[in-house]
Amino acid sequence: MSSWFKRSKEGITTSTHDKKETPEGLWKKCSNCKTIFGADDLKNNSYVCDRCNHHERIGSQEYFEILFDDQKFKELNPRLSSGDPLKFEDTKKYKDRIAASQKKTGLKDAVRTAIGKLEGQDIVIAAMDFSFIGGSMGSVMGEKIARAIDAAIKAKCPFMIISKSGGARMMEAGLSLMQMAKVSGKLGELSEAGLPYISFLTDPTTGGVTASFAMLGDLNIAEPDALIGFAGPRVVRETIGRDLPDGFQRSEFVLEHGFLDYIVERTQLKETLALSLEFFRS
Repeated sequence: MSSWFKRSKEGITTSTHDKKETPEGLWKKCSNCKTIFGADDLKNNSYVCDRCNHHERIGSQEYFEILFDDQKFKELNPRLSSGDPLKFEDTKKYKDRIAASQKKTGLKDAVRTAIGKLEGQDIVIAAMDFSFIGGSMGSVMGEKIARAIDAAIKAKCPFMIISKSGGARMMEAGLSLMQMAKVSGKLGELSEAGLPYISFLTDPTTGGVTASFAMLGDLNIAEPDALIGFAGPRVVRETIGRDLPDGFQRSEFVLEHGFLDYIVERTQLKETLALSLEFFRS
């Protein structure tokens, strides 16, 4: 049987060296429906899949670029880093874990804070990074948020926390839990100054963060389908010994039960926030 296609010349091959490789980062896959997007297309749509509306997890840099006008902002206290007061060690020393996370992520800790303008209005934003030890709340997170609140009071502007956390950082034990009271107390000072606090809950917001400042906003808002709760669904199921309702601890369930003011698509977040802040100014 003769083949349909024949080489015009024998011995023509393409070496591995000459093969053209696709540049890394050119394409992104939706983690929900597996649709392939150009990286720029996904970024331009605020990292939201336009097929299934899945909101990809993003970090502080991406949120700052989405919310601050012209992507311009001044980062506050960028060099604060955790110590190791308890000399904690599990599978590795805490100080080594911190160093490894800093090297891997390029971040100093699990939260970044910045001041800039949102639709022309000054605002201070604290945004968590889940990539840094699960967005866990330690002493640095509490201190950076406290200082950011001071900056908002000084600038007489609104304050916002974007939560994305697995909860308290176990390597700092009680020092981590103290940050719940510390930040909550600072938010009291913000309220006394007559300034609004917006709490924005993203996927996931759990543990001590949910049990404290994430639920203390003048407005508590969330992204669609974000996991929001104290203990995870598996722990709750094992504790109460029964199956959980559909959508348990997801944004829509939490909204239905009165713990959120509204859910907002990330593509509409900046516009909706600007409108909400206008109500506080009026």
